Amino acid sequence: MAEAIAADFGHRSHDETLLADGMTVLAAIDHLLRHLRGWMKPRRVGSGWRLWPARAQLRPMPLGVVGVIAPNYPVNLALIPLATAIAAGNHVFLKPSEHTPRTTQFLHGLLAEVFPASRVAVADGGAELAGAFSALPFDHLVFTGSTAVGRKVMAAAAPNLTPLTLELGGKSPLVLCEDYPIERAAARLTTGKWFNAGQTCIAPDYVLVIGRARRDALVQALRAQATARYGDMRDGAQDYSRIVNDAQFARLQGYLDEARARGCEVLALADAHDPAQRLFAPALVLDPPEDLAVMREEIFGPILPVLCVDSLDAAIAFVNARDRPLALYPFSHDRAEVEKILRSTLAGGVTVNDTLLHFAAENLPFGGVGASGMGAYHGRSGFDALSKQLPVLWQARRSASDLLHPPYPRIRRMIDLLLR
Repeated sequence: MAEAIAADFGHRSHDETLLADGMTVLAAIDHLLRHLRGWMKPRRVGSGWRLWPARAQLRPMPLGVVGVIAPNYPVNLALIPLATAIAAGNHVFLKPSEHTPRTTQFLHGLLAEVFPASRVAVADGGAELAGAFSALPFDHLVFTGSTAVGRKVMAAAAPNLTPLTLELGGKSPLVLCEDYPIERAAARLTTGKWFNAGQTCIAPDYVLVIGRARRDALVQALRAQATARYGDMRDGAQDYSRIVNDAQFARLQGYLDEARARGCEVLALADAHDPAQRLFAPALVLDPPEDLAVMREEIFGPILPVLCVDSLDAAIAFVNARDRPLALYPFSHDRAEVEKILRSTLAGGVTVNDTLLHFAAENLPFGGVGASGMGAYHGRSGFDALSKQLPVLWQARRSASDLLHPPYPRIRRMIDLLLR
């Protein structure tokens, strides 16, 4: 698996693949196996006194065929929804990313060893195939990718009224409050931002720092972290992943070129930057104008805008002036400040005083809100989303409802009681 992914990326850290695409999938499967027997059982719910002595239950039922369109986080975001759909009793039709063909071949082989083709099938192709795939009459469709493509998927699925789970990303902010230690913030931010060279849908997309002096201190701390972890990168940077293809490299380079042309301060955090091997060094853009592409588009790469704000209220206003993000990262040891951020904003998910880790908490649903997506999966939430919670009412042999028929005047007192 790691060799296939590394070949698709040009280079990807073997250990990052084990963590991002190995550990996460195994943890998800372990969680499903541990809890599935309990989740499958019909769950008794109250039927209400008006229907007594009837009994009510919710019975999880498979939906049928679930489609999964995965992005170039090639194994994690293919196999976690696939495993969840299988756990819920469904068949799965998987469309992996066209940008990772070797990993797609790995998935073909892996899944063929485990499942008959009638239970799990894999569709291999590009954007045209993805459009046709989205238009199939699935019983549910899970898509992970950009907001722009998510809109197209939703439009293609609409004629069939296909239910959707959309995980769309967006611009996930990190809010660094005045009390949080700079060095620790830089270390945790570096882990979340430059893991997989920033090609993570919930990577911090920009940082709001309260106070200019703290912003400058954070910049220096980030530079130190990059040097400590990756060196100058001219030795090959074995622990630093490459950008997945030339088009994505050019897109990211365009963000920096535009920022420089507009007079922004752009700081490269390593000496190496090599288009030939798609090595894109970590870079900071300081206080970019809001109309730059790097501030309008999801970055999905190792560029990090760092912005100075005057107060926590200003940071909250900045976040709320934009689409609701897939992830939000408040950094503060002051519980009141964190609660203020949580009450005043809305995101798909939150990790407080760290990054990325809410994705790995199997009991937490993972999903977006607004432009960052709809629906959620992981754990019980995923099982429920990919099941039909069939409501069943069991009537008793004798019931007062047998009396609810004309002529009504004879049961007026009973009707009055039901209307209480």
